Amino acid sequence: MKSNRIAVLFTAMKRKNTTVIISIIVSQLLFSCAPVIRKDLMDMATRNVSLPHIQQNPDLYKGKLFVLGGIILSTKITAEGSLIEALDVAIDSRGYLKEIGQFQNRFLALFPKESGILDPLIFKRERQITFAGELIGTRDGKIDDMEYVYPLFRIKEIYLWEEPKTYYTPYPFYTPFPYWWNYPYYWWDRPHW
Repeated sequence: MKSNRIAVLFTAMKRKNTTVIISIIVSQLLFSCAPVIRKDLMDMATRNVSLPHIQQNPDLYKGKLFVLGGIILSTKITAEGSLIEALDVAIDSRGYLKEIGQFQNRFLALFPKESGILDPLIFKRERQITFAGELIGTRDGKIDDMEYVYPLFRIKEIYLWEEPKTYYTPYPFYTPFPYWWNYPYYWWDRPHW
């Protein structure tokens, strides 16, 4: 009789563990498909307008909401708030960054001081962002000695992507085979992961 209770208990635990594992997997799948910016902002955003087109016709798009992705070039704390200069990177329908194009455009994104500050040590050079922002207008600036007209956005919501991890292999790469074994692919030509 006691062994039957133990068997029933183990069966219930197995079912419970299976249910927990399945629910974790399903939730991970659902959340991995979720947009990085709130859905209502994603739905309201103007899509399929290139940054050069916005630069040429800023009055046409002033006050409209955009969702943009970029790579941070610099972050400065100003009297208006935190000002990010970034390279434009195309995003998909969920706000995930796509491949970086050959020709890059730049933009400025202002995080208002009423909302807080974006620490330049966290929002540093080469970090990737996706944000929803309203076009304020344009601002003249310089890239080295060249004059440049930046589209300026006021950030409503921002997502900072995780920094990519760098893994190093021990040097020198050890292989039990002589260098000529995989000729013409020596050990330095192989991927190291």
